[in-house]
Amino acid sequence: MDGRPPAGARGRSGLVLQDPDSQVIMARVGDDVAFGAENLGVPRDEIWRRVAEALEAVRLDLPPDHPTSELSGGQKQRLALAGVLAMRPGLILLDEPTANLDPEGVVEVRDAVARVAERTGATLVVIEHRVAVWSSIVDRVVVLEPGGGVVADGSVAQVLGRRGAELAAGGVWVPGFEPDVSARTTPASGPVLLRTEELAIARVAERVLRTGIEVGLGAGEALAVTGPNGAGKSTLGLTLAGLLPPVAGHALAEPELADGAGPEPIRWKSRQLLTRIGTVFQDPEHQFIAATVRDELAVGLRALKLPVTEVAQRTEELLERLRLTRLAGANPFTLSGGEKRRLSVATVLATRPRILVLDEPTFGQDALTWRELVILLSGLLDEGRALVAVTHDTEFVGALATREVRFAAWEHAPGRLEVVR
Repeated sequence: MDGRPPAGARGRSGLVLQDPDSQVIMARVGDDVAFGAENLGVPRDEIWRRVAEALEAVRLDLPPDHPTSELSGGQKQRLALAGVLAMRPGLILLDEPTANLDPEGVVEVRDAVARVAERTGATLVVIEHRVAVWSSIVDRVVVLEPGGGVVADGSVAQVLGRRGAELAAGGVWVPGFEPDVSARTTPASGPVLLRTEELAIARVAERVLRTGIEVGLGAGEALAVTGPNGAGKSTLGLTLAGLLPPVAGHALAEPELADGAGPEPIRWKSRQLLTRIGTVFQDPEHQFIAATVRDELAVGLRALKLPVTEVAQRTEELLERLRLTRLAGANPFTLSGGEKRRLSVATVLATRPRILVLDEPTFGQDALTWRELVILLSGLLDEGRALVAVTHDTEFVGALATREVRFAAWEHAPGRLEVVR
């Protein structure tokens, strides 16, 4: 960074990776935040003062002994940032640091970073697809093209102003000039596929997150599940998908969806789930099992024992539709965060389930791939499929959702689920 050997520059830079899971090291929140500072030889009393300040700065309101294994994706993102802030680096590098955060959390994290950078004089580099939230605190914007070249480099006003408009008119993606996607207006009129009765959910039975949940999902409907980090949104999605057992109450499939498999998705076999409910996890790597992208797309199709020609046809269609053709021979674990997300969506689409449960489906997408994904999902809804989307993306909710349910923050209203529309 400044010409010194690596040992001399140690601790001068702090990096928050795109995947927060890859930065969780310790079993407890406080220990994880302290890890970097400990390795820098910061005195013990100073370390714990920094840990408390960093947790407060990123608004991760948990005790230091809270297990990191029980954090949501958004909470892990805050944790990773807190660990970097506790090191007091001269260079702060952030790779999509707000992708999994609720709207209030986005502002809180941005403000925390801005305060630290201003107080310490640190240089800040932020890698982002949507720059509006950062435009007030950065001095320079660099726009890269897929091949790695620079298409724009200048002040915020230059790149997001006239020059940005010129580039966008020429077909180049520039932040702030995203293509429009109209809100979906097709009314949902199909039969009910899935419903809950007095449902209570939890990742572990000892910590019930929500109780008394009553929701239904019909063919052609897109249900958005929103709310702050750690409120139980992903847990609800996994329970509706038949991957987590209810703590109490029921998640029930109507005959239209069950088609002879029985009323409780949690009791279905994996092959029965393939064509009925498909799930995209918050961390896409949790569902990759093949050595290449093409083989990954074919896993579910082969499990259904479809003809080889149909497997090949569906695979090639999805590779093309989700811009993955050039990556067909690549190992799924070597893809970028946005490419992994598109692949995880494609693997679910391959088996054409009646219901899709998607956890943060637009994570890591630029404006063009975001738009293509929304159009693709809208087409599936028009075919009579149904969608449950756990998301913080308000634009996605506005463009696609026919209904929204919102969890209140746990500490303010345990168990509360508000039907917004």
